[in-house]
Order: sequence, then structure tokens, then C-alpha cells
Amino acid sequence: MVDEKKTPHDKTREVMVGNVPVGGGAPVAVQTMLSTPTTDVELALQQINSATSLGCEIVRLAVPTSACLEPFGQICEQSPLPVVADIHFDYRLAIGSAEQGAAKLRINPGNIGSESRVDAVIDAAGEAGIPIRIGVNGGSLDQKYRDMQGMTQAEKLAASAVEYVEHFESRGFKDIVVSAKAHDVPTTIDTYRILSREIPQVPLHIGVTEAGTLRQGTVKSAVGLGILLAQGIGDTMRVSLTAGIEEEVKVAWEILSSLGLRRRSPEIISCPTCGRTQVDLIKIATEVTERLATVEKPIKVAVMGCVVNGPGEAADADIGMAAGRGEGMIFSHGKTLRKVPEDQIVDALFEEIDNL
Repeated sequence: MVDEKKTPHDKTREVMVGNVPVGGGAPVAVQTMLSTPTTDVELALQQINSATSLGCEIVRLAVPTSACLEPFGQICEQSPLPVVADIHFDYRLAIGSAEQGAAKLRINPGNIGSESRVDAVIDAAGEAGIPIRIGVNGGSLDQKYRDMQGMTQAEKLAASAVEYVEHFESRGFKDIVVSAKAHDVPTTIDTYRILSREIPQVPLHIGVTEAGTLRQGTVKSAVGLGILLAQGIGDTMRVSLTAGIEEEVKVAWEILSSLGLRRRSPEIISCPTCGRTQVDLIKIATEVTERLATVEKPIKVAVMGCVVNGPGEAADADIGMAAGRGEGMIFSHGKTLRKVPEDQIVDALFEEIDNL
């Protein structure tokens, strides 16, 4: 009997990337891609440690030349996170990365070359016992599909990815993750919906590629990935930003948290200012947000601008404050805990947070 309550995410098979499960109903894994030269081992490890502290679970690193293979191996050996080798064009680099300890290979079979070269990579991954992510992008679509008439871009991307999956599985290799990204949000959504129907067994790596700088990229990623995740589509994700990788990880967690899928840090609930607000709420909310950056509790914290709507509007908050001129209140789940002077309200809020 089919379990109708299961989402597409629950129905994919589990693939292990190092010690991180992807698919099979495992928590949606957060990943990013390093921006450091692969030859700079120390800098790469610093960036990995920074990403780790923010909750990143998988990192990817470009291996563009053979000179990168040895340092890539050193990074894999010392990294606290599984490291994925990002390979384009030269199949030998994929094989070398597998031999150097990659936790996963990311290739676009369309630019790797002949089928025999793709098969050589499959064999190397099988021998190393590591998965492969088949990555198809709008900018590097297989020529056969690029020129095809009567198909949408989403249909082309999905068809190309499905064809590769069928080939991999025909050779007995099933440790596969698939991505098929576009910089256009509707195309990305349509592509992954097709993939979820056509290859329901394969875990999906979701993302809006080349999403842009921090604000635009955050919005595009939140819309595109949020829609997919809300429909149960997606097993691992990367938010692709022209910004520091730390921002990618933070935004990924914000998306997961906003959907109630995963939470590792506080969620802040703050009201917009209005004519009833008698304090500088923007300043207060900013201070609370900055101080919450060091708190590792999956709690909801409310910062409300008046006592009229404060406790009621944020009744589901674990802890909150409602500020008024001269005096404010600290509340929990809609019930007042205490009243405090206005200039002490933030400190009082964090005293209560410490007690949770």
C-alpha cells in the first residue's frame, strides 16, 4: 500500500556523502561551495571551519587542474565536513579526486566527453564507494537537447538529467544525486517538479544557480527553494550567492527554518512599526538579532512594538518582549512574565532566554 502521507523527499533513496545522509527522508542537508583556490590548503580549511560553525554539512570544491589533486586530498583528509570534488571537462580529474578521498563527485556528463569517459568516472566512484552528483545547468546543457525544438527549457534540463540517470543505473551505479538548475526561478521550479515525477527514486540537490548578489539572490533562492521544499521536493540544497559562503549557509538555514523543516538557531518575530510604536523598534530589533547570533537554541523570540498586539500576535513565541514608552513587558507563549523599564527590556529578554 502506498503511504499517501509521504512526500517526494521521503521516497528518494538514501545516499551517503561521507557521514551525511542525503535522501530517504533524512533532514535536508545544507551545503556550500568554497571560494578559495584549491591549492591553498590552509585557507580552504579556514573557510570550511567557518561554514561548519554556521551549520554547513557538506562543502564542494573546484578541482580545475591536476596541480589541485594533491592539495585537494590534504583538504579532504583534514576537513571536518565531507568534501565534494567539482569537476568539469577533464574526466581524469574526477578519477584523481576519487583516489584523493573525495566524499562525492559532481560532474556534468555533457561536458565530460565521450560515454567511455563518463563510464570511467562511474567505475572510479564505484571503486571508491562514493556517490556522484549529476549536475545539469541551463548554461551547459547537452548540445542534443539545446537545439531541440518544441520543448521548454525545464523539459530539456529534466530530459537530459533523466537520460544520464538511466545510463548510470543501467551500469548498476545507483549512488546518484541529481541537480538541474537555472538562474530563472520558474524554470528551476518546473525542472525539479518534472524530475521528482520522472525519477522519484533519486535524491535531488536543489538550488537557483547564479541567483545574484546578497539581496536579490536571497529573494530568488527563498522563493524558488521555498516552493519546492514546501512541496516536499529536495534532499540537499545550496543557496548560490555572489556573497560570502557564510551568507549562503545562513540563508539556507533561514529558508529551512521558515518552513519549519529544520532549525538550529533562534527565529525572530518582529512587528513592523506603526503609529502605536513609541520606541525605536528598528534599533531594538537589530540589537536583539545581533545578540541572538551567539545563541544556539531553536527558539522563537518576539520583538513587538507595543503592548496592544504584542503578546497576542506572538502568542506562539517561546519568549518575547513588547515595548512601550517608559516601560515594557516580557512574555512567554502570550502570558506576561514581568514588566521592566524601557531601557532594561533587552537585557531582561536575554535573562529569560538564558533560563530557557
